[in-house]
Amino acid sequence: MLTLSQSIFKAYDIRGVIGSTLDADVARAIGRAFGSAVRAKGEQVVVIGRDGRLSGPELAAALAEGLQAAGLDVVDLGVVATPMLYLGTHVLDAQSGIMVTGSHNPPDYNGFKMVLAGEAIYGDTIQALYQAIINKEFSEGAGSYRTYDIADAYQQRIAGDVKLARPMKIAIDCGNGVAGAFAGALYRALGCEVIELFCEVDGTFPNHHPDPAHPENLQDLIRCLQQTDAEIGLAFDGDGDRLGVVTKDGQIIYPDRQLMLFAQDVLTRHPGEQILYDVKCTRHLAPWIAERGGKPLMWKTGHSLVKAKMRETGAPLGGEMSGHIFFKDRWYGFDDGMYAGARMLELLSREKDPSAVLNALPQSVSTPELQLQLKEGESFPLIAKLQSEAQFPGSDQIITIDGLRVEYPDGFGLARSSNTTPVIVMRFEAESQQGLQRIQAEFKRVITAAKPDAVMPY
Repeated sequence: MLTLSQSIFKAYDIRGVIGSTLDADVARAIGRAFGSAVRAKGEQVVVIGRDGRLSGPELAAALAEGLQAAGLDVVDLGVVATPMLYLGTHVLDAQSGIMVTGSHNPPDYNGFKMVLAGEAIYGDTIQALYQAIINKEFSEGAGSYRTYDIADAYQQRIAGDVKLARPMKIAIDCGNGVAGAFAGALYRALGCEVIELFCEVDGTFPNHHPDPAHPENLQDLIRCLQQTDAEIGLAFDGDGDRLGVVTKDGQIIYPDRQLMLFAQDVLTRHPGEQILYDVKCTRHLAPWIAERGGKPLMWKTGHSLVKAKMRETGAPLGGEMSGHIFFKDRWYGFDDGMYAGARMLELLSREKDPSAVLNALPQSVSTPELQLQLKEGESFPLIAKLQSEAQFPGSDQIITIDGLRVEYPDGFGLARSSNTTPVIVMRFEAESQQGLQRIQAEFKRVITAAKPDAVMPY
């Protein structure tokens, strides 16, 4: 008997807890619904893959059964990083794919990232899958099943594109996520000497959480750079679509600063084009892009939303503070942590002191992402209330494309509702510690006025 919780149908993907909101029956039903949507687009083949989570084999098998029952031919890539699944939808005879992945969530989570007829789906399209399952609106058929190993094609495609100016010695930390199965070989193919940390794929994540957006998960890599002669450190999330970068002296180069280097390079081949970045990124990014002849475009957070906007604008590069970097320049426009790492090494290999180049990128005092924890259903109404009522004296501009980003002469504050969990994500940046505290105090004032019992994360 299928028990289906609408709560697993998130903004950009489907995500649930194994044995609670996600099991083989749910995966099979999702396969039937997604397969029916693919058939409705006039397509016949779908590519699937899975990360290293323990629940992956059972969910992927059930998913394949559901897709075949909807009449689709399934090409199973087996254990791959999410970007390798995306590549499959470009180089195999299939425009649609489903990746079974829990990304950077705890071990008991899993989920599905979906590409339908060449587009990363989100929002209403994901909710439509839920409705199709509830209403049993499925196409019928008996599709075929075959396996395919895409690892060589993936490595050769990148090694054929990225050329290092000199060999480099690097350290990589895969956090026991699925990138560990591929990243070391990839960078060796580019001519690097590679020190591997936690590259054994292990769905229990025994060493640290596979999420390079959080500083505590980068401490092993920082130590490794201190204790060895590696020049630079790269870190990846659980399914390999996000990149973290650490310098020789232990500085974390957050993705909004990585984007500066990438934009500078990409704009040499695409002068005057738009460069996309999300609302969490540093205020130094827009002037940097403009000074190099590009058009900065701030957009909503969310990998599916950025991909859709890149398609609409034709932008050759996009990126998010969380570590998703999207190259349309020389690549396919999807987010790929390992490819972004290769492009980073290509640029740094031209430098005598890569860390000095990274550390010289503009920077202010800033906070990592802070989370205001709320109850289910509270975050969006609270943000809507702040957007309509909150006053910020002394601010230059209030941006509401995704939450509330308030620009000051010396910094900015951001509060936006997470699309995946009941939290408000906050981030602050300023020219001084005093400025940072002042902007944080302003946000505390308006949030506690709107919700007196809010427990602020700072």
